[in-house]
This record gives sequence, structure tokens and C-alpha cells, in this order.
Amino acid sequence: MAKESMKARERKRQKLVDKYAEKRARLKEEGKWEELQKLPKNSSAVRLHNRCKLTGRPRGYMRQFGVSRVLFREMANKGLIPGVSKSSW
Repeated sequence: MAKESMKARERKRQKLVDKYAEKRARLKEEGKWEELQKLPKNSSAVRLHNRCKLTGRPRGYMRQFGVSRVLFREMANKGLIPGVSKSSW
């Protein structure tokens, strides 16, 4: 389980990215690099990191489901994810 502060930091970054996305794109298009550098660092989408929605785990993130590989396996075994079942051959 990730620290709550790490999860909160990622949410804060996501809000900043959403807030400045349009302005950032416009400044890039116009080539105003000085004004672009005055924007907050965390408003850049590059600084975002995918995290598990439930545990906050940063590694082993499965983009299609939004959870980590560990949680995905547990949920799949319990039948909580529709269309996913344990395979055996």
C-alpha cells in the first residue's frame, strides 16, 4: 500500500495537468518557450506516473484495468473482473 501522501501528490499533479493542458498546447504551438517555462513544473504531463487506483502501487500497473498486477490477479481469481478467468491448459 502506497503512502497517502504519494497518492495525494499524484492527484495534485493530475489536476495541474488538466488545468494547464490547453494553455500549454497553445504556447507550444506559438513557440513561446519563455512563457512555457513560467508554468508550474508539475503541469507537464510527463511528470505523471500511473498508479493503481486502489492501492497506489506505482509498478506493475495494468493500463486497461487501472490496477496493479497483484490486485488484478486477486480480483480475477475472485471473479470480480468481468470477462477474465484463470486459464489452464
